[in-house]
This record gives sequence, C-alpha cells and structure tokens, in this order.
Amino acid sequence: MPHTPTSPNSGQTPGQTPRPQPGASKRAAPDRGRTLLGPALRLIHTGQAPTRSALTGALDVTRATAGAVTGELEALGLITVDSRPAGGGRGRPSHRLALTDPGPAVLAAQLHADGVSAALAGLGGRLHDPVHLPLPADTSPAALLAAVAETGARLARDSRRRILGSALALPNPVTEPDGTALAALHFGWPPGTPVAELFAAAVARTDPGPRARATLPTAVANDANLAALAEHRHGAGRGARHLLLVTSGHRGVGGALVIDGRLHTGSSGLALEVGHLTVDPLGRPCACGNRGCLNAETDTDALFAAAKRRPDPHRPLLPQARELARDPAAADALEHVVDRLGLGLAGLVNILNPDRIVLSGLHLDLLAAAPDRLAAVVAERCLWGRSGRIPIVPAQVVHAGLVGAAELAWEPYLDDPQAVAAP
Repeated sequence: MPHTPTSPNSGQTPGQTPRPQPGASKRAAPDRGRTLLGPALRLIHTGQAPTRSALTGALDVTRATAGAVTGELEALGLITVDSRPAGGGRGRPSHRLALTDPGPAVLAAQLHADGVSAALAGLGGRLHDPVHLPLPADTSPAALLAAVAETGARLARDSRRRILGSALALPNPVTEPDGTALAALHFGWPPGTPVAELFAAAVARTDPGPRARATLPTAVANDANLAALAEHRHGAGRGARHLLLVTSGHRGVGGALVIDGRLHTGSSGLALEVGHLTVDPLGRPCACGNRGCLNAETDTDALFAAAKRRPDPHRPLLPQARELARDPAAADALEHVVDRLGLGLAGLVNILNPDRIVLSGLHLDLLAAAPDRLAAVVAERCLWGRSGRIPIVPAQVVHAGLVGAAELAWEPYLDDPQAVAAP
C-alpha cells in the first residue's frame, strides 16, 4: 500500500488542498512562490483550479503570486496558461490553466490474477494507450516483475514523451515502508517477497529509451488502495471526507479508506484488508484458510458458484462475471451474492462511518443490477444506515488501478514539481 508522505513544499498530505486560516492575510510571493508549486500543481492536477483566479482563491495568495507560480509550472512544461480570458461574468476575467498534453509521463502497471496491464500516464489521471497482456508462463517474483518492467519499457521506447518514473499496483497486501508482499495468494509467491526491491531492480535492467530519466524512481502498492486514490482525486470520490472503496477484480475483494485526502494504511500498510471480513462462517473456503470471507462470497468465482456455472477458461474472468451479473437467468445467484456484499458493507460502515461508499469491479455491476436490494441490506444491518442512508455509488475512473499507480509514480513531482527538471 502506498506511502503517503507529507509534502515538504505544501505541508499537505496527498489529495489534500491548502486550507487558508480564517482572518489570515493573503500571502505575498516569497521566492516567487516556489514553496507553493506543489500545492498549486495538485489543485490543477485534480481539476480544482481550471483558471488562475480559482488557483488564487484556493491558495489564498495575491494575483501576483499566483501568476509567478503558474509561470514556474509552465516553464517546467507541466501546465499551459491560456492568455485568452476565461468566463464572461463580472470582475476581471481570468486566464485558463491546463495540463500540458502531451507532456511528461510516468509508467503505470498493474498485476491481475490472470494478466498484466500497463500504460503511459500524464498528469490529470490521463492514461495513454493501455495494453493488457496475459500472465507469462513463469510467474515467479523475479520473472513476473521483469516481464512487467519490460512491458513498460517498450511503451516508453515507443513514445516521444519524457518518462519520469514507474509504479506498480499489486492484488495483494504490501507492507510499509519496506515494500514486501505479505501474501501474494494469486501467484504463489512466498510470504515476505521483497517486491519493491525486485521491481526497482527489474526496471533498472530495462531500456526505456533516451527520453527517460537515467534512473527511474519506482514504487509498488496495493491495487485497491491505488484505486481509492484515483477515485478520490479524479472520480466518484471527489469531495468525500471519509471515502470507503470496496472492489472485486478478477478474483478476490479489496478495500481502502481515504480520510481527508489521505489513505488510511494502518501501522504497517496493511489496513482495510476487507476481503477477509467474515460474512458467512459456514460459507465457501477462502484462500487464506478461513470460510465465508468477503473474498470468497462476493468475487467472480462466488458468482459463478452461486449460479452453478463454469467460466470459459480461455477468456478473462471479470468480463464473464459482469455478463453473468446481467443475465436474468442468474437472478437468484446475483441476489445471494448481493446479500453477502451488503452484510460486509454494513459491518464496515458500523466500524468506519464513511460518508460515501464507492464500488468498483464486479461490485459495480452488482450495484447496477440490484441497487435497492443492496442499499436495503446495508441499512437493515447498519445503525447509521437506519438514521440516514450512506450513498453507495459506482466508481467512475476507468482502469482505476492503473490511474492510481500513475498517482503513486507522480507523487514525488506533485510534492516537488522542480524535480521534473532533474537529469
């Protein structure tokens, strides 16, 4: 799960925006506003400052300082400032701010239970030409991570964009700060696999082309955490103070919690392993050794088992499960899985008290097929649900794991935009 340090420039945690103090005077331009570059870029990156006027208000600075800040970011090749005024209302019209496109990019990758995805990613949550490949025959840690790194390097060599970093989303818990895979259940990796170290070494051995940084920074994190970060910054989680995301991808269930813009990862990065929440003590066996985990009761395999059908082994599992969720002949199976999901969500709501729940992966399709039933189960089993239903909304970000991996790779530059200029 990702490390989310406080920005040395902004004093804010990732995803947060600067909060002016009541009664404080607007700040002048110390050192031409360079200490504000990170907070300003975050605001533009997340769509909160489409104009220089909006940026001035969000940072609580003078127009001169905002002008200096946007000038610096433009000189770094990160944004463009459109001198044509925006808006036709009262007051002085403001310049439009946009992210440079095409600008510099990072490499984002994601491992699934049955495949690999990768893409170049610019600022603003923009993915460019994602590729999806089957798993290689050798899924040992070194071999699989080498295949992921080479996939990204090919994308970099084929691009004319400057490549600044690389990050990987994994379908298993990742400890902090050492970056080990605690239980890579899908690939049979040994517990404690040093995945961050292996991925960095694999990226270092590739040739990403002459436009990449000489040494690419790398990072790894849990895919559900990264999906939550993507949704909070660019999708259905915008504006939520306590955002709970629950997702089921190709197999298993993941969850994440974003509080005031910051991922809650616990003491060692392992918080919100919601897939191992028990929803039926007599239910299906889980790969962890227990029975009736949310993992085993509400993922793709669970839906096929409830419908007494077998998926096509020659096709990706998640698209087949989504088709099954829309099949009227599988209505009873769908209701069974929806009820188990509702039990799990109710338990999480009782403990975490979020103000919004975002569902993605197969769970998005379960919500679409039975929104009233799912909401009713959560409300019935949840104290807070009885007094006022918590919004349960579908995810909006396409390839959220990849977008979240891009967020992780961009993080050093959102903290310190001037690092973009490093060799």
